[in-house]
Amino acid sequence: MAEDGEAVEYGVVAREVLVAEDGLTFLRQIVDGELPSPPIAQTMGMHLAEADPGRVVFTGTPGFHHYNPSSQVHGGFALTLLDSALGCAVHSTLKAGESYTTLEIKVNFVRGMSEATGEVRSEGHVVHRGRQTATAEGRLTDANGRLLAHGVTTCMIFPAAN
Repeated sequence: MAEDGEAVEYGVVAREVLVAEDGLTFLRQIVDGELPSPPIAQTMGMHLAEADPGRVVFTGTPGFHHYNPSSQVHGGFALTLLDSALGCAVHSTLKAGESYTTLEIKVNFVRGMSEATGEVRSEGHVVHRGRQTATAEGRLTDANGRLLAHGVTTCMIFPAAN
């Protein structure tokens, strides 16, 4: 459900829609429900909550369905939230027509999660935005601000097609 109580629509948009606006406008259209949330958000139970220039926040609630064989939330849940926040922070800097892909991501898991953890927050910030590459760093925290994981990414920027 969206924060205002309306059902969230999930889907993908045509490439023409993706590159028609700058990255920040595109992300804010997802936040505002004007564009669908990507299917990964439904699969993982996460939500794009905020998008500002060079800064993005995702939230999610770990649940039993995220458990690994060790009876705790799989590290992939934290990694996915961080990858989304870091990559979308870079996406927020794109000009219309530009695109990006992740070249590398590094995550440090600091504290485990369970279904009792409650909502978590993944916040990514762009550290450097160049012409061809960008780097971002981020933190995953619980509702009390305790650090659960942190990470960095490097993304490749693709110029707008002429």
